[in-house]
Amino acid sequence: MPLTVLVPGGSGQLGRDLAALAAPGVDVVAPGSAELDVTSTGQVLAAVGALADRARENGSSPVVINAAAYTAVDQAETDEERAFAVNADGPRVLAAACASRQVPLIHVSTDYVFPGDASKPYEPSDELGPRSAYGRTKAAGEDAVLGSGASSWVVRTGWLYGHSGSNFVKTMARLESSRPELSVVDDQVGGPTWTADLASGLLELASRAAAGDGPERRILHCTNGGSVSWCGFARAIFSQLGADPSRVKPCTSAEYPQAATRPAYSVLSPASWKEAWLTPLRPWEEALAAYFEADR
Repeated sequence: MPLTVLVPGGSGQLGRDLAALAAPGVDVVAPGSAELDVTSTGQVLAAVGALADRARENGSSPVVINAAAYTAVDQAETDEERAFAVNADGPRVLAAACASRQVPLIHVSTDYVFPGDASKPYEPSDELGPRSAYGRTKAAGEDAVLGSGASSWVVRTGWLYGHSGSNFVKTMARLESSRPELSVVDDQVGGPTWTADLASGLLELASRAAAGDGPERRILHCTNGGSVSWCGFARAIFSQLGADPSRVKPCTSAEYPQAATRPAYSVLSPASWKEAWLTPLRPWEEALAAYFEADR
């Protein structure tokens, strides 16, 4: 089915991959925050209206995938008002606009909405308990979207990395070339996710939503398969770089204090994604290898 997709947050690492990976027949409009500020009601209403009109003119179905977010986790601790504007108020206005124009909405959320004290992968129905300003604002954004009356889905993910922007993989690659050893926390566990793989999954969901065949479950979890600590992930990155992974030394979160509390365990269960008959993302190790292979 031909699609016309609006991607707020189009200049971010996920937004760029959504635009790059769209199949033939999928028209992606991916404005950055300078072109579409989701905190501006007027801009949001105009953008969704233009999307609906454009789709009608070219005989396609409109969908919004919201990749816009305030992701400066530590900065949000002292700038929660701005984080709330982007992560909660923006999605609320976006969802209202989508509801009024009958445009399906897919909203990207985060593992930080959970407290991080679990011992098994989180399911969509598990109780929330964010322990950071970032997590609180993203949880509020989920509520705003799901309570809007729009045909909407919340997709939680985590530990994103891509070829654009800044992320953990790029940071480790930079530090590998400049330090003989480095310490990385080993008591935080999650699921690293390549934005290219996530983008493919979101586009598959968008196609289903546009066809009126969206999953009955409105909250889904989507990450690359498996889990690892930040230290283990860093060692895997070193291995991909041809460097000695033993140069990465484990440390505790207490030894590396940060403004925002990170979840100790934020692995997301893939069950909801599989049960919706959506294509499961490959294991994180395979995705990381493919990420580096694309650079070679």
